[in-house]
Amino acid sequence: MTLTRRAALGAFATAPLLAAPSVRAQAPVELTFNYPIAVGGPITRIIDGYCADFQKENPGIRVRPVYTGTYQDSITKALTAARGGDAPDVAVLLSTDMFTLIDEDVVVPWDGLPGIDAGYLSGFYPAFMANSQTGGKTWGIPFQRSTIVAYYNKDAFREAGLNPEAGPTTWANQVEMAQKLTKRQGDTVSQWGIQIPSSGFPYWLFQALTTQNDILLMNPEGNRTFYDDAKVAEALQYWADLSMKYRVHPTGVVEWGTTPRDFFERKVAIIWTTTGNLTNVKTNAPFRFGVAQLPANRRPGSPTGGGNIYVFKAASPAKREAAVKFAKFLTTPERAAQWGMDTGYVAVSPAAWETPAMKAYVANFPAAAVARDQLAGAVAELSTHDNQRVTKALNDGLQAVLTGRAQPVPAMAAAQAEATRLLRSYR
Repeated sequence: MTLTRRAALGAFATAPLLAAPSVRAQAPVELTFNYPIAVGGPITRIIDGYCADFQKENPGIRVRPVYTGTYQDSITKALTAARGGDAPDVAVLLSTDMFTLIDEDVVVPWDGLPGIDAGYLSGFYPAFMANSQTGGKTWGIPFQRSTIVAYYNKDAFREAGLNPEAGPTTWANQVEMAQKLTKRQGDTVSQWGIQIPSSGFPYWLFQALTTQNDILLMNPEGNRTFYDDAKVAEALQYWADLSMKYRVHPTGVVEWGTTPRDFFERKVAIIWTTTGNLTNVKTNAPFRFGVAQLPANRRPGSPTGGGNIYVFKAASPAKREAAVKFAKFLTTPERAAQWGMDTGYVAVSPAAWETPAMKAYVANFPAAAVARDQLAGAVAELSTHDNQRVTKALNDGLQAVLTGRAQPVPAMAAAQAEATRLLRSYR
């Protein structure tokens, strides 16, 4: 209980009986809002500002942001708190946590909550709703969403005799460009042609390749995976070949967190990473850079990614009503547009891209619209029941192949066998 709440209860205990209703009526609704980032930094300041602005518009509601670290830390803390009877009221967690949260019975669907209607829910991009809805219900409201895009060093392209205004468009074209961009003297490489990180979220980067090879990794119900499909092994072989056959990509496991810095330090000419890094790249790249949709093989495409807003089952009716107001506040077209401009994440509704501020921003910085345009070919990020263990089975197989300890076909067969075992009870 907060100090304010304790003071209110103290006043209630000592005030005359007739004053009690007015004290009770003035008690604010307090929302605990878990947000996945370490304390400090520019995004924290933005979220703090949003909470303060919301409270000014809604003086009867207080929002207390709690910064919970990484996405992995955040889901662990939210579930632990819920099991202990101290769940947050609202939280931003990965869209892929949807089945886990449903199976743990700790969240409620947004459908039917006061203020939520079909018109509001239909206002988001369908690609984002694919990881937000299941069983005819909406469990997450898109907020901090992304796709994977390619960033490339225009100066390096020009030096290599490549068109600096066009990134790779096909898998074969990507290899050709990366070969020209790789700088090697003997066994020493000063600049790699391309880098696709394989730590942190290896399944997500790999899902870009499987999407481009026209194969989905799971079904919409989240109870089957297709890791052992021949197209999956073919996509993994391509990823491995970038380093082992074509020698244009670092060997072994490539770190997610250091990939942008490697790009800034000119250690690599093309990187694949989240569009959520757009503002970081725009701010810190010491050279002219380009942003491109990912190259196609059988088709173009990328998985979506990022976080949704969930409302927890423990929240009282008054808090659920306040949660709806807060979610709608965060996703207004103007605020979604500003969030996209400030962070690089994709503004989650077409209406946000029609705001004057966003139109002006895109006119001056066309790269901002690349991730939005890629949504036309985007698919839902890998998400299943028992999601963490099912995803780990795939990640283990990917890293075994990328480090030369296994071949794609048997590695993916083993991953599928484990996923089938884990998901059998959900069918």
